[in-house]
Amino acid sequence: EVQLQASGGGLVQAGGSLRLSCVASGFTFDDYAIGWFRRVPGKEREGVLCISSSDDSTYYADSVKGRFTISSDNAKNTVYLQMNSLKPEDTAVYLCAAARTCSSRSRWYPYWGQGTQVTVSS
Repeated sequence: EVQLQASGGGLVQAGGSLRLSCVASGFTFDDYAIGWFRRVPGKEREGVLCISSSDDSTYYADSVKGRFTISSDNAKNTVYLQMNSLKPEDTAVYLCAAARTCSSRSRWYPYWGQGTQVTVSS
């Protein structure tokens, strides 16, 4: 059974940092890309960052450029999203997802985790 478990969300003040983790199981981690998306009520799901062990594909949103980074620990089947200089507009549910290659399009990803809430106060 494919599982993606996101964690690390919480409440943080503007300018602060959080690190989210996504632990994957049930598939060959090295064969998949892991993307982070965020969801805000009333808005389209937004692709944030993506990293791939299987190819060199990657993706990042302009809105997080220079503030968010993504990394992978293949030995632990875990992908991290380091979020720095957080802004109130970063408030969202953050979800990780797996696909064969990176894409900003959520429909490209067949596997999804349940998400973790990030709230940034002003």
